[in-house]
Amino acid sequence: MSVHKRRLLFSLLLLTVTAVWGWTFVVVKDGIALYGVMGFLAVRFLIAALALAPFGVRRITRKGFLVGCGIGVVLTISYVFQTYGLRLTSATNCGLITGLFVVFGVTWNRLLFRVKTSPAQWVAVGASLVGLGLLTGAGPTAPNLGDLLTLGCAIAFGAHLALLDRYAPRHDPVCLALAQMATSAVAFLILWPLVEHPAWPSVQVWPALLICGVAANAFGFLGQTAGQRELPAIRASMLLTMEPVFACGFGMLLAGDRLAPAQIAGGVVMIAALVTTNLLPHPVEDRGVVR
Repeated sequence: MSVHKRRLLFSLLLLTVTAVWGWTFVVVKDGIALYGVMGFLAVRFLIAALALAPFGVRRITRKGFLVGCGIGVVLTISYVFQTYGLRLTSATNCGLITGLFVVFGVTWNRLLFRVKTSPAQWVAVGASLVGLGLLTGAGPTAPNLGDLLTLGCAIAFGAHLALLDRYAPRHDPVCLALAQMATSAVAFLILWPLVEHPAWPSVQVWPALLICGVAANAFGFLGQTAGQRELPAIRASMLLTMEPVFACGFGMLLAGDRLAPAQIAGGVVMIAALVTTNLLPHPVEDRGVVR
C-alpha cells in the first residue's frame, strides 16, 4: 500500500474515532444520570480492557506496557475531570471545552519535550481561552464547577496527546492501548468503593457502558494510538480538532442543547483557534511524532 493510501486510511480511522467520541458526550451524560460516575468509569474501562485483551496479550512488551501504564495514569486523571464535569454541565459545553486539549497539547509538548512553540501558536492558545470565556460566561447561568472540571480535563488530555505524539511511533499500538485501558480500569476499580457504594449496573445503563467501553475506549484509543503512530502530527491534530464539532452537533441534535449567540461566537473562536494551531508550521513531521 502506498504512503498516500495508508495515510488516507488512517485519517478516515481517526475521523471516525472523533465522531464516536463526540457522540459519547451525550451517551455518558445519560448514563451517569442513572449510575454513579466512578462505577460507570470502572465498568467502562474494564469492558475496554477485556475487549482489547484477546488482541493485545501476545503483543505486549515489557517496555511498551510500562510506557502505556504511565500514559494510562494521565488518561485516568483526564476521565475523572471530564466525567464529573459532564455531570455538572451540558454535553455541548463539555465537548467544546474538552476540545481545547489540542491547544494544551502544544503547551505540553513545549514543557515536556522542548518542542518550539511559535508566537502565533501562543496567540491561538490565548484566543481559545477568550472563546472559552464567551462560551461559559454568556449562557443563561454563570460558569459552573462542571465547566472548570472540564477545563482540567482538557489540560490533562493535552498531556495525553503530547505523550502519544512522543511514544506512539516507538511501541506497538495495541500494546499501548491495552496498557492504558488496563491501568485506568484498575485505578477506577480501586477508587470505586472509596467514593461510591458499588452496585451492579441496571439494564438501562448497559447500552451506554458497552458503547463507551467498546466503541469509544477500546476502538477509540486503539485508533488514536495507531493514527498518531502513522500520521504526521499536524494531520492527526487537525482530525482530533473535529471532536468538539461532533460533540456540539450531537449535543444539539440528541440532547436538545442550545447556545446563546455569544456562546456560539465563543465556540467558533475556540474551534478557529484549534484549527489555526494545527495549520501553523510544526518543527518536525515524521510519522506523527515530534522527536
